[in-house]
Amino acid sequence: MPNNVCIITGAGRGIGRATAVELDRLGWRLVLVSRSIDELRATAALCRQAIALVADVTLSGDVQGIIDSAIVEFGRIDAAVNCAGIAPNVPIATMTDEQFQQTLQTNLAHVFYMTRALWSQFKRQNGGTIVNISSLASRDPFNGFGAYAAAKAGVNLFSLVAAREGKEHNIRVHVVAPGAVETKMLRDFLPESALPRERTLDPSAIAKVIAQIVAGDLAHTSGEVIYVHK
Repeated sequence: MPNNVCIITGAGRGIGRATAVELDRLGWRLVLVSRSIDELRATAALCRQAIALVADVTLSGDVQGIIDSAIVEFGRIDAAVNCAGIAPNVPIATMTDEQFQQTLQTNLAHVFYMTRALWSQFKRQNGGTIVNISSLASRDPFNGFGAYAAAKAGVNLFSLVAAREGKEHNIRVHVVAPGAVETKMLRDFLPESALPRERTLDPSAIAKVIAQIVAGDLAHTSGEVIYVHK
């Protein structure tokens, strides 16, 4: 797929970085998005054809800027993988308004902003693919994950509606919902003493599923949630 272009949010580390490496291996051109320029540069250094964009995906204006920059640079967009997310582990009784809103904005609103911004471009191209990263927490959350679980459950249902609305335009929308993945986000609240590495997935395992989706091997799963866990 030498001409295909994919946008990856949350590309600075974790599943986003692993996805960039996997799609680069398959010949995709990449638009890497994160709020951290240092992490973006580290990911871009692992890829052959990639541009790095510092943006805040909780802002619809920044998201539109990502789409515009991708078109200017590459002339088309074939796929987007929405990996950006946060997972504060805060009990409901002590969660602040700001924590709740930030969690929903980062995990759910950003998926809406990206989908809306991509829609007209995908319609002009007669097709495109969106992969949204959800979580096993959307159906079986830890205590303290009230906002995160709600946001990811929202991602699941939003994606189902988007897949149905996109079908007539050859737009596919998929959800990958991992269990515990060996990332900084996981280890920020769950040490290895509580969850050993042998019980977690490597980010590359999730990246391979994402690659199968954007390549079309799992085209029939549009609208579905694919749970990946040990």
